[in-house]
Amino acid sequence: MDWIITTLKDYPELAIFLTLSLGYFIGKFKIGNFSLGTVTSVLLVGVLVGQLDIVISPNVKSVFFLMFLFAVGYSVGPQFFGGLKKDGLPQMLYAAIVCVLCLICPYVIGKIMGYDMGLTAGMLAGSQTISAVIGVASDTINQLGIPADQKAALVNKIPVAYAVTYIFGTAGSAWLLASIGPKLLGGNLVEKAKELEIQLGGDAIGDDPSIASAYDRVIYNAYQIAAHSYANNKTVAEVENELERNNRRLFIQRIRRGKEIIDATPKFVIQENDVIALGGRREYMMNYVAVNEKEVLDIELLNFPVEVLSVLIVKKEVIDKTLADLRHVKYMHGVVIRSLKRSGIQMPILPNTVMQKGDMIELVGIKRDVDQVAAHIGYPDRPTNSTDMVFVGLGIVLGGLLGALTIKISGVPISLSTSGGALISGLFFGWLRGQHPTFGRIPEPALWFMNNVGLNIFIAVVGITAGPSFIVGFQEAGWGLFIAGAAATAIPLILGLLIGRYIFKFHPIINLGCAAGARTTTAALGALQDAVKSKTPALGYTVTYAVGNTLLIIWGVVIILIMS
Repeated sequence: MDWIITTLKDYPELAIFLTLSLGYFIGKFKIGNFSLGTVTSVLLVGVLVGQLDIVISPNVKSVFFLMFLFAVGYSVGPQFFGGLKKDGLPQMLYAAIVCVLCLICPYVIGKIMGYDMGLTAGMLAGSQTISAVIGVASDTINQLGIPADQKAALVNKIPVAYAVTYIFGTAGSAWLLASIGPKLLGGNLVEKAKELEIQLGGDAIGDDPSIASAYDRVIYNAYQIAAHSYANNKTVAEVENELERNNRRLFIQRIRRGKEIIDATPKFVIQENDVIALGGRREYMMNYVAVNEKEVLDIELLNFPVEVLSVLIVKKEVIDKTLADLRHVKYMHGVVIRSLKRSGIQMPILPNTVMQKGDMIELVGIKRDVDQVAAHIGYPDRPTNSTDMVFVGLGIVLGGLLGALTIKISGVPISLSTSGGALISGLFFGWLRGQHPTFGRIPEPALWFMNNVGLNIFIAVVGITAGPSFIVGFQEAGWGLFIAGAAATAIPLILGLLIGRYIFKFHPIINLGCAAGARTTTAALGALQDAVKSKTPALGYTVTYAVGNTLLIIWGVVIILIMS
């Protein structure tokens, strides 16, 4: 045991990876619907490891924190700037108001309770479940003109208050929005979610052949045409049109005539004994009854490539159009929409769901058809392992330089700090990528690494560094901090729901999604979708999430400045 402790002290990088491993392991466990989550688990494990008095260079956490903040901005940039359009402005204004409440409540409660800026910043971070405040507030404290030992004491209190208040911050938010929220908004939200789906064309989803949920797949079967089949002596276009009139949007992709296999064209005439490869959404193929055709196993005919392609929506001809609009254009022949993501959030696949610039749409079909659709709607996001590191590196440097600029007001130095600058830079560079998708590519796995591992390495170092003073700080803070944090969580959420209902007059389902987004609580979004049995809350989540993720992080600077 002594050898292990000595080795961890000599090689602190091993302590970081030990903390990550155990933190991610513990973060997987759930009690009912609640789990500590990865970030809190990593922090607490870091505190335990930190009892060994391991010294880690602060530069390590700075590097990974900048990477994390740039990735956050990059992810939400398109939606942040897209929300500035007329349709998105009410949600942006709503999110800004809720975020101001999320700043004021911890500040006022901290003043009432007599907390210093360290505990108050930690309460802000935990009660609003915005882990990045730990780093931003710490950076700001380190810029203050106070003694170094006082800075260290304040910085070490931030993770203590975060850990105490985070539990209700995450579990309480989900409970308030999913259980109390419906009562504040008139109740019976399952029915209201169904009404919203109908407004979005949800009553026609089963009859909309080219729109599929994420769990649907495209399948193909082979049928031999008999003499008395409707398809005999009809063109491919005539057969497909007849199928569609019977609510079966199925596509003929290939035809076997004797030993020859022919790619189907609209004017090709099908004859007796031809074998056709018929495909479409799984539910239509399952419900298709071959009355005058015989299903056959023709491996060679059915052995053709089907592509699943994600496309970044950037073309003006589809932006602000509905999925139903897209379904009716000619180039969508043979192509099915499998999913639609906005800021990484799955959107409801309903006919009247509106596509926005920067959305990622997933298409399924044979390669030539999918490629044709991609050319019309945006930029194909084909799988790759390559990240544009010129783009990433330059973005972080420029953001850091911006954040390093300092101005003095009444002798108090004020700056965004390099971390705040990296966030702002990420927003701009994410938006730039949406405008010009030929450069600035960060594949989804790389973005996940920057977001998750970047943040958690930072949190691991915070926990290890604060470890020796954490327990003392926890004892000093007491359970009163937990109650204070619960109030700081609940008050902005409840006020936000009432503001959305009576001032902005949002649809109740959109209101709940906006509240979850402004607070950046993905767990609450999941709880909402389960409670109302619909994905429609996501329609209010993405724009407010982009605003909330930006402002709440910046509040880490503001809370220190207004308390100093």
